[in-house]
Amino acid sequence: MAHPGTHSPRLWVWLLLVVVSRTVEPVCGVWPLPQQIQQSPDRYSLSPQLFSFTYGKDSAAQTGCSVLDAAFKRYFSIIFPDFTKGPENGLRYWRESKPFVLSVSVKSRGCDGYPDEDSDESYNLSVSDGQAVLRSVTVWGSLRGLESFSQLVYQDDYGSYFLNKTEIVDFPRFAFRGLLLDTSRHYLPLHAILKTLDAMAYSKFNVFHWHIVDDPSFPYQSRTFPDLSSKGAFHPFTHIYTQSDVMRVIEHARMRGIRVVPEFDSPGHTQSWGKGQPDLLTPCYKGDVPSGSFGPVDPTVDTTYKFMERLLKEVKYVFPDSYVHLGGDEVSFACWQSNPNVRKFMGKMGFGKDFTKLESFYMESIMNMTAALNKTSIVWQDVFDYHERPRSKYVVEVWKQGCYLCEMRRVTKAGLKVILAAPFYLDLPIPTHSWARYYIIRPLAFRGQNMSAKH
Repeated sequence: MAHPGTHSPRLWVWLLLVVVSRTVEPVCGVWPLPQQIQQSPDRYSLSPQLFSFTYGKDSAAQTGCSVLDAAFKRYFSIIFPDFTKGPENGLRYWRESKPFVLSVSVKSRGCDGYPDEDSDESYNLSVSDGQAVLRSVTVWGSLRGLESFSQLVYQDDYGSYFLNKTEIVDFPRFAFRGLLLDTSRHYLPLHAILKTLDAMAYSKFNVFHWHIVDDPSFPYQSRTFPDLSSKGAFHPFTHIYTQSDVMRVIEHARMRGIRVVPEFDSPGHTQSWGKGQPDLLTPCYKGDVPSGSFGPVDPTVDTTYKFMERLLKEVKYVFPDSYVHLGGDEVSFACWQSNPNVRKFMGKMGFGKDFTKLESFYMESIMNMTAALNKTSIVWQDVFDYHERPRSKYVVEVWKQGCYLCEMRRVTKAGLKVILAAPFYLDLPIPTHSWARYYIIRPLAFRGQNMSAKH
């Protein structure tokens, strides 16, 4: 033991902890961290029985607004997760006697539409004694504010609800905050997709990139081409997404301010397509004879483009978002190279032996179809790499590892918008997988970015 006249290290540590604990500010539990947030130690109790949502008198949206009416019910359950309306709950909240009203005011109504790339998701939230005021330009901003409010509420050891005096000014740093699900390689039941959309709303994600079909299966049940799923899905009845399933996903997403961007990836990743659409895929050859296997979509025949045009027309009417992902990645040229008809077409077009030109020809054709349908094409970076001087505007999704910021610079320099996916793979089976690495990524750390780089 130290002499009474000396300073004990253990005593000094204890004193330091006391000082620190006396200066701790309220911990901010809002996710993601808002642009501006100020919190006070002043806290207010909440009672489920005396809590209510209302529309501000100056709000363009009022009772009957589908998005917010549904959100009020949903967020009540989120804010008070263990509350039931039975009489036995009355005693539990005996200390909660003061009414609390959350008032929502929206400048523009827009309750029956869909979020889009230009949607304003900003909001201001002010929490004080007995009330909270949430203001936004659109209903989509109100949804983000309701999510933040729900994250401010906490419980003590006795189950009572509280929140602190808070001021928030918030808007998203990036206009496109997406999550991709692949429902071809591994079929996901509808309820799993809906739960994923809920989780996205909790983190204020706003784009569901639905990689709905691929080589292994074609689960999308097309009205125009029903054989695509009946012959190309893992199972024609149990492992498909009907039109009503798709509508349910889109509506569930809309109610949470989430866009649904479908991906129909071609000309590669289309083995399942060929099962229900004869003559779509390129026959591979071994010498002068067909080998019996098939490669990517055949870009040399008119029937391919007639098929794609009809499919994309259906996609336009089923999926309301103005974006559609056309894929264009990882196309193997071996089968095209083996096919005498493809080689003949290459010579006729003046492509020589450069198969990247053939892919560019195909992608340019279907991007033109998409533009004629008033849709904006998204493509994987392979398409841009093969065709750096685009005639039409499209969005490039950067997915390859390596110097992805170099690719970002090239894309934005060409005047195109870009989506960055490369450093955000959540499914990489790395033994040293560390979540910390996702938080040190700087998406805009490249020279020459312009405003479109925010996407």
